[in-house]
Amino acid sequence: MLKILNPPYIKAHYPYQIIVSGILIFFCFQLSAQEYQTYKAKKGDGIYSVLKQNGYSYTESLNQFIELNKSKLGKENALIIGKVYRLPLKTDTIAEVQKIQAKIEALPEKTVYEIFGKKYREITIKSKELAGAIYYLESGHGGPDPGAIGNLNGHILCEDEYAYDVTLRLARNLIERGATVYLIIRDPNDGIRDEQYLAPDKDEVCYPDNEIPLSQLARLKQSTAAVNSLHALNKKKFQRLVVIHVDSRSEKENIDVFFYHDKGSNTGKRMANTLKETFEKKYAEHQPNRGYSGSVSDRNLYVIKNAVSPAVFIELGNINHTRDQQRFINPDNRQAVANWLRDGLIDDFKKSIK
Repeated sequence: MLKILNPPYIKAHYPYQIIVSGILIFFCFQLSAQEYQTYKAKKGDGIYSVLKQNGYSYTESLNQFIELNKSKLGKENALIIGKVYRLPLKTDTIAEVQKIQAKIEALPEKTVYEIFGKKYREITIKSKELAGAIYYLESGHGGPDPGAIGNLNGHILCEDEYAYDVTLRLARNLIERGATVYLIIRDPNDGIRDEQYLAPDKDEVCYPDNEIPLSQLARLKQSTAAVNSLHALNKKKFQRLVVIHVDSRSEKENIDVFFYHDKGSNTGKRMANTLKETFEKKYAEHQPNRGYSGSVSDRNLYVIKNAVSPAVFIELGNINHTRDQQRFINPDNRQAVANWLRDGLIDDFKKSIK
């Protein structure tokens, strides 16, 4: 479930689900109608003849007929002329309804969230392994502040655009696993994008729909207040804040994804370490000769220090280093980072609820 708009989320079923549901309603209507289908007894009628002439199996339907009409039957279950009797439900109709119901229950749950853009708006819920988990996802900067800026092949790379794209991909991943997600920073018209060079703009807003101020302190206070107000609404639930940024360093400094937590938060530290361990495993699996030098450390950062929810602050790399830039501009790499973050958060959730 994604909470981003007013109304907070949008859910839509697919046409084939509607069609199948419609078929089920039709059959249930028939079933209901048949339940009250009646027969008025005439001279010479008996249970056997009435069932046969109405297309029932005597042996399969006799007991149900007697149960439905026991208050109207004469001696030895004889029919009384002029009395109206209920006819049993036909087993083939029941079986058909049960079959359709089973098909509907087997259909994957699907939802639609416009914030992800036309290509990625449709989401299939793949599991419920994060059911009960609430995530506040905050991408760095936005609005009048693009954050760190890099250059590649004549293109400007803005931190807020790439951090936001990874954040959207992570949000979608978490929803697929049954989590509730709040996007603290969002762009109304930039969904998940598969371009290498993401065009910068300044129309991002802060939850629920507030203009982002230029002042850094005001911006930090705004987003932190949004998270804390949501935390208060979700008391006693599993809640985590994930803040995603892109670092800016010397062009010569190649860095891996690394993680910060608040010094006073053991829960945030555990989450950061779990994410780091996940990245180590993923690199060992997919790039065994590369190595991984990401780190976990505490840092006095405003958002993670002042947020009530346990938090992790993630730096995706150096926007000025050519190799790190490939982590940002390649959409497959952005998706891989989002996938690995999802896997780490799932692992953290499972550890937390043991």
